[in-house]
Amino acid sequence: MSNEMIINATDQESRVALVEKGTVSELYIERIRDKGIVGNVYKGKVVRVLPGMQAAFVDIGLEKAAFLYAGDVYISEKTGQLSAEQLHEIDDLEEGPEEDAVPASPEGSEAELREEGTKTSGPEALEKELPSFDEALPGEAPSGAALSVSEQMPKEGVPASPAPQKEYPREHRRFRVSRYMPPPNIADLLKEGQEILVQVTKNPIGTKGARLTMHLSIPGRNLVLMPSFGHVGVSRRIGSDKERRRLKDFIQSVCPPDVGVIVRTACEDKKPRVIKADLDYLLKIWREIEKDMLHAPAPYLLHEELDIVLRTLRDMFIDDIDRIVVDSKKEHKQILRFLEIFNPAFKRVVKFYKGREPIFDTYGIETEINRAMGRRVWLKSGGYIIVDQAEALTVVDVNTGRYVGKKNFEDTILKINLEAAREIAYQLRLRNCGGIIIIDFIDMERSYHREKVYRTFEEVLRKDRAKNSILKISELGLIEMTRKRTRESLIQTLCAPCFYCEGKGYLKNKLSICYEIFRELAKFEGDVAAKEMHLFVHPEIAKTLKEEEMEGLLKIEKMVNKKITVEAVPDFHIEQFEIKSWVEETKTG
Repeated sequence: MSNEMIINATDQESRVALVEKGTVSELYIERIRDKGIVGNVYKGKVVRVLPGMQAAFVDIGLEKAAFLYAGDVYISEKTGQLSAEQLHEIDDLEEGPEEDAVPASPEGSEAELREEGTKTSGPEALEKELPSFDEALPGEAPSGAALSVSEQMPKEGVPASPAPQKEYPREHRRFRVSRYMPPPNIADLLKEGQEILVQVTKNPIGTKGARLTMHLSIPGRNLVLMPSFGHVGVSRRIGSDKERRRLKDFIQSVCPPDVGVIVRTACEDKKPRVIKADLDYLLKIWREIEKDMLHAPAPYLLHEELDIVLRTLRDMFIDDIDRIVVDSKKEHKQILRFLEIFNPAFKRVVKFYKGREPIFDTYGIETEINRAMGRRVWLKSGGYIIVDQAEALTVVDVNTGRYVGKKNFEDTILKINLEAAREIAYQLRLRNCGGIIIIDFIDMERSYHREKVYRTFEEVLRKDRAKNSILKISELGLIEMTRKRTRESLIQTLCAPCFYCEGKGYLKNKLSICYEIFRELAKFEGDVAAKEMHLFVHPEIAKTLKEEEMEGLLKIEKMVNKKITVEAVPDFHIEQFEIKSWVEETKTG
């Protein structure tokens, strides 16, 4: 069966589903009113510098000031000032102090770029240290290193000298301080009122403003432009040394010396004219940003990231897609225009959907979405898995359900676990579960059965574009793994915490509520002022008090020596109750 990209676009939201051989493997949703700003480039104004936090707050025109950490500051030598890298050598440019202290944000919209390969020294080490943007997913903007502008604007004709980069082991990630220089002070790098060029790496969350970096990166289909690095890097996923050298030599011959470029995996075997067209497109965007930066007031939006549909087309490996089907005429024309620039050959696979039935219903995607929203997922054999998601933890439990097997117990357990392993890998990808994941398979006594289940699970996970790390299955049948957060999970995108249970996922049972009421009523013992009491409760609790717990209610009446009248209030929460006496003394629970 073919691989298809199904796009449902309306005025309210856009949904993109990747269907691999008839199975929905990935789903991306973006609502117009909640459209993120990750990847947007702004001319901002520093409104406050906090040396004690090594951070600054920058006005970029949003309701809340955005956050800029010292490690994300870059002052170009064009301005006559030292670069932040010369003062404070940084190994990891896209992560900040929040990620050091707490688990990664569930939003996950910031591109967290991975490094591969062994460490060396010199220019080759820098190439290995530069991130591979092929893992950036739709909804993200790769956050590599890039140029920022200080209060004074660049002088024309003066080339930028990229700061020297040093090599450090992975265990010394983030803010590695040079042994020869003290760490930089944010107050020495930025001043209040200073106008700077910044890019958003994380959307505002709750009371927190957006996260910024002064290291810009502009992604294209085949290349990523990194204006602050005068260096060319090639993705290590391109296995052929000959092809890597060809691409690197070609980019070096056509790329201006004042900018850097990362060659993405999608660039492999591409013709020079295609690569050059992509480079020209990115350089045009960068030159327009530079030009607007000179004249625009602060704050000002200089460059806006693509919407979810075009980001998906740009970032995903559409070479493996046989057909793109879209149900919106507007999006259909926009996609054709976009592909005309990035990959004209793929215009032929774009089809406009004319059916009367909603496109997601026709392709069975709506059913899969509803299935992925459930806590219990049934397997074809009759077994099932339970998926429970918390803030930074996902727990999956495998159960036999209705399946009783045919031969012996061990073979029954093995079959269910193998089927569950494939379904779990699929559900993790579809639901976009991130963080720590614990999978409780049914206990297997034979070690080679455990190994077979582990290998099956590992093999299926290779199709997942999100970075993951898996530990061997334990004696208890548990697999521990981590999966990189790339964006909000499906549950976080489509759901909100239950206002009834306030996100707990459970409620007090009726008897617990009744006994809590009895304890509150007992507090009125000895209160001579109150002659009669009215108890207001949810109808279900009123029914329980009058039927199952009538004897207990009569004992409480006798204890407090007052008549108690129970009244049902349909609008009450089932756990809510209110006690009133005729003198208006009130207690609420």
